Amino acid sequence: MSADIRDRIQDTVDNHDVVLFMKGTRQGPQCGFSSRVAGVLNFMEVSYLDVNVLENPELREGIKAFSDWPTIPQLYVKGEFIGGCDIVTEMTLSGELDQLLESREVAFSKQAAQHIRDHNR
Repeated sequence: MSADIRDRIQDTVDNHDVVLFMKGTRQGPQCGFSSRVAGVLNFMEVSYLDVNVLENPELREGIKAFSDWPTIPQLYVKGEFIGGCDIVTEMTLSGELDQLLESREVAFSKQAAQHIRDHNR
């Protein structure tokens, strides 16, 4: 990974409370896993930056090296790598995502989060 890409990623996660590196955009996800994570964040009314890794092959590979995580999407909250689709899904269903967002003072709809859990039990 080039220093430029590393710096760009670091700057992005440092300067936005919630960042989702994904395939496509929140309005037009390009894979099911990205769609699921963006859908959770959108439904829970989390304000986040979506970064389309498909626009830049070096960024697409660079984010994997940056996080030492082999897949996309990748969610960051307050500069910390949280995980990919499976982890975010598990955290949503267990309530851990709510706890994380609350502890980091990130606004979200608690009602929407509970709605997700109620409809996935």
